[in-house]
Amino acid sequence: MISPKDNSIPNDAVPSAVSPVPRVISADGIVGPVDASRVPRWVGEATFARLPRIGEVSRADVAILGVPFDSGVSYRPGARFGPGHIRESSRLLRPYNPAAGVSPFAVQQVADAGDVAVNPYRIEEAIGAIESAAREMLTGLGVPRLLTLGGDHTIALPLLRAMHAVHGPVAVVHFDAHLDTWDTYFGAAYTHGTPFRRASEEGLLDQSGCLHVGIRGPLYDEGDLGADTALGFQVVPAADADRLGAPGMVDAIARRVGDRPVYVSVDIDVLDPAFAPGTGTPEAGGLTSRELLAVLRSFAGLNLVGADIVEVAPAYDHAQITGVAAAHVGYELLSALAARTA
Repeated sequence: MISPKDNSIPNDAVPSAVSPVPRVISADGIVGPVDASRVPRWVGEATFARLPRIGEVSRADVAILGVPFDSGVSYRPGARFGPGHIRESSRLLRPYNPAAGVSPFAVQQVADAGDVAVNPYRIEEAIGAIESAAREMLTGLGVPRLLTLGGDHTIALPLLRAMHAVHGPVAVVHFDAHLDTWDTYFGAAYTHGTPFRRASEEGLLDQSGCLHVGIRGPLYDEGDLGADTALGFQVVPAADADRLGAPGMVDAIARRVGDRPVYVSVDIDVLDPAFAPGTGTPEAGGLTSRELLAVLRSFAGLNLVGADIVEVAPAYDHAQITGVAAAHVGYELLSALAARTA
């Protein structure tokens, strides 16, 4: 179980190497981020949004789990460093989200659960370890919701296995430039381009409620979209973003998902490389950060059960552009969960 700890912070606490870290504490005793008015943002451990570690709180409603794994990539490597980069880029996040009208860290206990240490050489073994870690969070520790920081998109498969064990088949809303429903790469069944085919084949998905958002760029064959449809997905292509705008994309998602349990998977390359250069397979013509964040806010009205943010490769980033975008994606997803709680 999560280790209980007295989180009361005296008003006169002074941050130091030995004294308690001053944190924002809600009226209900929920432990929030380090108090930025008393500890500079660049000081201390880079947990997501400077939230407490999971061992520092008596319970967690949402856990932030890092999966630093990128052995399934087909082009640029480096997403194994994504979780750390997203956390470091999240230091500027603040407790109140005015666009969503919610304080995501005051109405739910959010805690950083650290990283899963997975084998970088054996993909099947790594997939098993990720599933086991997610199941331990959801059922062993009783954490209702997970936000996972990747890592490449291979990790979506074991996460969906863990979600299925709790919720049954889930609707997947997949933000990406690519379908990720291909069969194999070089004969390998488990890669960052195949997780949603495997998930569909394994019965993890509610095929009546899945869709991709932001798909663009060349495909391998004219039959790729038809094969994708057979696996249960509809597509909102990036080319339609100008016509639909954020409200149109929100409406398409809501109509498709309904009241089903929904899992959100955000490949950061859904954004145009102007907004997310630090990724492994960039494609021109993507969504803007503003469009993506506006669409994610709509999940406050849906039955969101979990999410991941993947494919952040900091070696190709500049001035934390991609990391900051990914951190705000996580913030909006946490805000959507909080809005259902508030």
